[in-house]
This record gives sequence, structure tokens and C-alpha cells, in this order.
Amino acid sequence: MTTLSERISQSAFDGSRLRVILLLDLHDGAQNQFLEAYEHMRNQVASIPGHISDQLCQSIENPSQWLITSEWESAPPFLAWVNSEEHVATVQPLHSCVRDTRSLRFSVLRETGVAFEGTPEPAKRNLQSAPRLGDGVVRHALTFTVKPGTEEMVAKILSDYDSPQARVDENTRLRRTSLFMHGNRVVRAVEVEGDLMAALRHVSRQPEVRSVEEAINPYLEQDRDLSDPDSARMFFTRAALPTVHHVTAGRHAVGDVQRHSLFYQAKEGCGMALARLLAGQDEEAAEDVSSPIESSTIFQRDDIVVRLLEVSGPLDAKPAHALGIGGHRKAAMLGRLLDGGANGLPTTDEEAARFLAQAEMELITDRRATET
Repeated sequence: MTTLSERISQSAFDGSRLRVILLLDLHDGAQNQFLEAYEHMRNQVASIPGHISDQLCQSIENPSQWLITSEWESAPPFLAWVNSEEHVATVQPLHSCVRDTRSLRFSVLRETGVAFEGTPEPAKRNLQSAPRLGDGVVRHALTFTVKPGTEEMVAKILSDYDSPQARVDENTRLRRTSLFMHGNRVVRAVEVEGDLMAALRHVSRQPEVRSVEEAINPYLEQDRDLSDPDSARMFFTRAALPTVHHVTAGRHAVGDVQRHSLFYQAKEGCGMALARLLAGQDEEAAEDVSSPIESSTIFQRDDIVVRLLEVSGPLDAKPAHALGIGGHRKAAMLGRLLDGGANGLPTTDEEAARFLAQAEMELITDRRATET
């Protein structure tokens, strides 16, 4: 059995400072244009609550390679900024300058030396308390909506295609893809061993995947043109549904659990608070040896929260725990955070079961890689 200290986990809610690293490869001759765009972006970012500092660096070996680092008081304010429409508009001028990018995000565990004079007080504390144990898997999701009335057709298209090649390169491999629908909303969750961006680029080039993406284009509520790099980039930027919390208890074998997904629509401005509440409940469930929940992954963007669960036995065996609201106090908190939640607050097991049935997403396809 996995012990508490060995539990697989990742979280945006540990309160530690965040270091963000953006690696960029510029087009030839685009340096001045890039610097102008960066100055505009830097001035915008400086006013964002939770931002501490940033640096722009240029390679001494290859002048086309650049590095932007920024420091934040914690992950939530950064995620709120990077997932906002304001951010989409701010970074748009950079796209024509950049050949390739890679974004890395790290919580600060240890540091050496003293803070510079004038450094804001939050930068002198808020270190990650202890290293977390990983499993070599990166979890990410995409979400988008389709035109009402086309759900059945879209579900058929998304379930009826050949899986792409799992092996990306010697270091990266697609491990699992699960696709769910809730009304006209689609959520595609992926698990990758290695480099997430390399895997996403690999998938986008596979003919079977491109065929599916083209087939669903007429049914999307947000128009896109996959032959236009800017249009495709904007669509997938807005569709990104990042992981904000994951925990695996390590009590059940893979064959003893089933995958489920729950959809939560938060009140305006309450998405991050709702994700934090559910993350706390899932941490408690991971410590509870009687809990049927083997793992939980929480995805959040704006006021959309999706909770992906691996559960031993029926999902509705403990409906309140499956919803992430063990106890009346947490049920009341959930009601305050959900859009319309106060009107349908689950205060009994029967109400929790009905609420769970409404929140559960329909599984369209769940594919595991067979390649070793």
C-alpha cells in the first residue's frame, strides 16, 4: 500500500511560490518585433495580482533562442491570468515572431542566498514544504462546445476512429485518452509519459486524428480553421483545461477501478475556489482507507471544473463522497460556489445521488496505449 508520504500527487493549491519558464525560438530577423511585443506584455503582466517579477534572457550561443522567467506568489493567480481572455489578447502579437515555444511551471522548493533589497515580502517565504512523488505522467484536458442538437452525431464521430500511434519518440508516449460529454460540452483528457507538447503536436499530425477534427468542424460553436495556424492556435488555447490537482491513493489495482468524470459549473469568478474545495476533499479521501476513490484529477479553467475519478465499485455507492462533499458543511460550501447550487443543494443521500447523476459525464471513448 502506498503510504501518505509516498502518495502520488500534484497540486496548484499548496501555497508555494511559482516559477514559470517560457522557452522561445524566434523567426530569423524577428528580434526587434519580439522586443516591442514583450515590452507591452511585460507592462500588462506587472499589474496582475500575484505577479512578483520577470526576466527576459537571450542565449549567448544562439541569438534566436530566448527565455522568459516569471515568479508568482502562488500558482492560482498565474493560472487565472494565463487562462484569461486578457492573456490571449496580450500574447497575440508574439505569435508572428515565434517559431516554437515551450512553457514549464515549477513550485519553489528550496532557495539559496538572500532576497534582493526591495523584493516583495511574499518572495521571502511560501516555499513548497516537501517534494511530491510523481509517476512520470502529465495530465491535461481540452474542452469545447458543439451546437445544440448535434451531440449524438459528434459523439459518433469522436468514438469511431483509429487510435494514433502511441510512441512519439524515445522519451514520449501517449498513455491514455478519455473523451466525455455533458450536454453539448466535450472534454478530452489525455495522459502522456514525457513531453506533453511533443505528444500534442504528434497527435495533431496523425491523419486519423486530423480527419476526426475536420469532421467535427461544422458542429463546433466556436469556428476554427485548422489550415490557418493562428486560428488553430487560438482555438486550442481557449480549449485548454489545465490540471490543478491530482492525487493517487495507491490502494487499488488498475483492473479494480473504473473511470468516471464529473462536471461542475461554478458561479462567475468561483471556479478556482470550487476546484480548491474539491481538491481538499480528495486529499482527505486519499487518506481514508475505506474510500473507493483510487485517484482524482481536477481540471479547471474560468468557471468550469471537471473532476476525473478512478473508483472501485459503483460511483453512487457513496454519492456525497463521489461528489467531493463529505459532510453538511462541505455540501453548504459547494452550494455557495456552484451556479444555481443553492437551489439544488444535496443535503441527503437521495439528493446527493440525484445531483451526482446530473454531474456525471457520458463516457464516449476510453483508449489505453497497447504499445510498449
